[in-house]
Amino acid sequence: MPYRTNIAYLYDGSFEGLLCCVYESYYQKELPSMVFHYGEAQATLFPVKEIETDTTAAKKVEDSIGRKISKEALRLVRMCYLSQMEDRELIILRFLRMGYKIGSPVTNMLADDTVRSITQSAKNVQGESHFFKMFLRFSEYNGALVATIEPKNFVLPLVAAHFCDRFPSEQFLIYDKSHKCAFVYQNGEKNLTALEDLELSEVGEEEAKYRALWKRFYDTIAIKGRINPKLRMSHMPKRYWAHLTEFME
Repeated sequence: MPYRTNIAYLYDGSFEGLLCCVYESYYQKELPSMVFHYGEAQATLFPVKEIETDTTAAKKVEDSIGRKISKEALRLVRMCYLSQMEDRELIILRFLRMGYKIGSPVTNMLADDTVRSITQSAKNVQGESHFFKMFLRFSEYNGALVATIEPKNFVLPLVAAHFCDRFPSEQFLIYDKSHKCAFVYQNGEKNLTALEDLELSEVGEEEAKYRALWKRFYDTIAIKGRINPKLRMSHMPKRYWAHLTEFME
């Protein structure tokens, strides 16, 4: 029986919700032409099916990806979901449909457009999260650490997990200005929440001193005769500079 394609899926935007779209697609023999979430304005002539998020169904799909395809396939799906790639939901659905038929070899089929797209998006997300793990700068506000990032992809969960491991006894907040979201870590509790804007007061005297010391250290270790702006921008892209202490006025 051929898959039905003249349909669009509407879901809540969560990873679990997306897995429920996979569940619905598989068991109802549907391959939607569009998948979008609440808040997205999408014009379509196809009937729209609202997919309810069911944690039990989502867990079944997640387990089946690792078991029937591979752990690497599950990693690619997770990374692609965090990307801002256009039509990422459809690409994930197509990739998993292939994976359930072919098994683990699917992740090596880079000549296929779908596999190549999901692999490249995962690489972009992983690379951007790596940059923020290196370049994120915290400032101290009333005993808590606060940082702002402006990523292209939604890498906040990956970056936050890294700093939870590094600073388990600290209290910190990382604000994602691009996606209007904040991660709060306090007393071992983790909370990811929507936040339209973050207004911070002027830093205290001690924080200002630490910033000045860091800038002096940065300038002191530089070797003037070996300064290479193009090389620096290749290792430290300019779009990250706005929130780097060493470049702040």
